[in-house]
Amino acid sequence: MRTESLDFLRQLIETPSPSGFEQPAQRLVRHYVAPYADEVRTDVHGNVIAVKNPEGTPRVMLAGHCDQIGMMIQHISEDGYLYFAAVGGIDAAVMAGIPVVVHNERGPVIGVIGRKPIHLLKAEERDKPKLDLSDMFIDIGAKDKEDAQGKVEIGDCATFHLHMDTLMNDLVAGPGFDDKVGSFAVCEALRLIGDRKLSCAVYAVSTVQEELGLRGARTAAFGIDPQVGIAVDVTHGTDYPGCDCKKTGECKLGQGPTIARGPNINPVLRKLMQETATKKKIPWQPEPEPRATGTDANSIQISRAGVATGLVSIPNRYMHTPVEIVHLEDLENAAKLLAETCLKIKSDADFTPL
Repeated sequence: MRTESLDFLRQLIETPSPSGFEQPAQRLVRHYVAPYADEVRTDVHGNVIAVKNPEGTPRVMLAGHCDQIGMMIQHISEDGYLYFAAVGGIDAAVMAGIPVVVHNERGPVIGVIGRKPIHLLKAEERDKPKLDLSDMFIDIGAKDKEDAQGKVEIGDCATFHLHMDTLMNDLVAGPGFDDKVGSFAVCEALRLIGDRKLSCAVYAVSTVQEELGLRGARTAAFGIDPQVGIAVDVTHGTDYPGCDCKKTGECKLGQGPTIARGPNINPVLRKLMQETATKKKIPWQPEPEPRATGTDANSIQISRAGVATGLVSIPNRYMHTPVEIVHLEDLENAAKLLAETCLKIKSDADFTPL
């Protein structure tokens, strides 16, 4: 991956953006994508919309959500501990003992997730079938409630410690690849289109609040009114112990992004994407999706009178944990696939499935 693109990815991952608090990440997106777009704007919901060839037809919306799962401070105890609720789908099993950051307007506050150690648990507590976030708290080292209130406010968001670590064989690890890689890919697609001849209008959208119900894509799609929409998200990699491919299908990191097939997907657009990938020698993997997906593709497809929708996904291990893993080549190939597909869409394109 080229140095500038890798730096942008790292900055995105290391910038907080829990659902509803995406502004810091969206500032990065606006700055990075501006040289590659004819116009960049932010709507009232917080979606960043970068447009290439706005007079072209049809309108093609590329959507990757920049929000990540997180926490919100709900209560500060008399002894200075912070109690929190989940923003998005957090698994309590991965929480105990991890470092976190509370994001206050005055600056970040470092803390750790605490809970009663196993030595002190009663038998019934040890045998409890499922951990509960209400049993945990954030310890920022405060002496008492007043001390904590000097640094943290009710309603502040918190995230896992934000970092991107480089592993072997072009793998990177950290929190928030779901789905900052989507925002990354749609921005990179505009860069790769560059000055090449483009018939359609491309709207690259870094959407918000996907983790809370696909909310940003819903409003962005209504405003843009695209004829074609391609969402970019992550999907479960299955190349680690314990995965059952019979239930999820097979998906390996480093083998290319996936192209979804199913009722959420327009078959004409899917075929165009597959043919484009094959012709341009872009590796890809099939992904069966037998129902409406839990991605921005869901909202886009049923906007207004309906949109011809596709879904490209980045294989991701350990989703919704502090150590998600993706392959850098899969990100590059996803961006290439988006760019080349947009360049193949002509003004007279008809995506009606017959």
